[in-house]
Amino acid sequence: MLGCIWQYVYTSFLRYWLKWLIRQATGTCELQRICSGYKPGATRTTKAEYSLQSSKNKVLKGALKTSKDNLEKCVDHIMKEKNIKPQKDPLFKGSVHICLLQITGYSSLYSSVEDLRKEVFSSNNPEHEAMLLKLWDLLMPTVELESRVTKQWGDIGFQGDDPKTDFRGMGLLGLINLVFFSENYTAEARQVLSHANHPKLGYSYAIVGINLTEMAYSLLKSGALKPHFYNSVQGAPELQDFHQLYCYLAYEFDKFWVAEEPESIMHFNQYREKFHSIVKTHLQDPDVSLTLTVASN
Repeated sequence: MLGCIWQYVYTSFLRYWLKWLIRQATGTCELQRICSGYKPGATRTTKAEYSLQSSKNKVLKGALKTSKDNLEKCVDHIMKEKNIKPQKDPLFKGSVHICLLQITGYSSLYSSVEDLRKEVFSSNNPEHEAMLLKLWDLLMPTVELESRVTKQWGDIGFQGDDPKTDFRGMGLLGLINLVFFSENYTAEARQVLSHANHPKLGYSYAIVGINLTEMAYSLLKSGALKPHFYNSVQGAPELQDFHQLYCYLAYEFDKFWVAEEPESIMHFNQYREKFHSIVKTHLQDPDVSLTLTVASN
């Protein structure tokens, strides 16, 4: 209770006057001090984001919702509002521009990911069908499918004879992630599949992959992935960056599962939550970058 009261008093009153006093003493605004005091990455961008969110200035607060095309004008307006002279602080404009690219780009990325999640897999869509068949060919290049609906799908970890029913939770996003991993890290994906088909330590490759897509999606939605993207993408993160994160999760979960040696797949939820906690702990590191380190094809 006292913590909430202090937070309210600080954000509503004390913070404004503290910023004013520091500006009088240093001749620089809070954004300038952030941009000059921290190297590019999560710490700088996160602090800039908090500064803009907490500002009572409409121009600064509105910068968080500006479009990519209007970012340069937005930065100029910020500099005008805060009376920042380019000749006195030549690096500020470029620094705050990158911060805003990352901040607004994260929101745009979430919208793009959400659109794919909401897109239902349709057997009547030739592109969807081609993507599903491509997944099979990438993972099982020497085995031909007997038919479109077949028990063979179980060999790559789908539950039934028709994989379309397994995409209900994550929509097309789940399939795209599976294909992206298999296409860009083919050797690693086949290695993971071989582990998934182990007689004792095996798990359902595709179903677990879709589950990991849900994990990535939930982390993105909550904002937990901001440190990762702010560190790993020097600009606006795009869909490919999200798919790359999925590749990291798919590869690292397999390593984790094999190392843990679960008694059976019945304990999957327990180990899934343990892995989830490990990932969230990594994301609390301001220097985090969840990047798959194996060489891509």
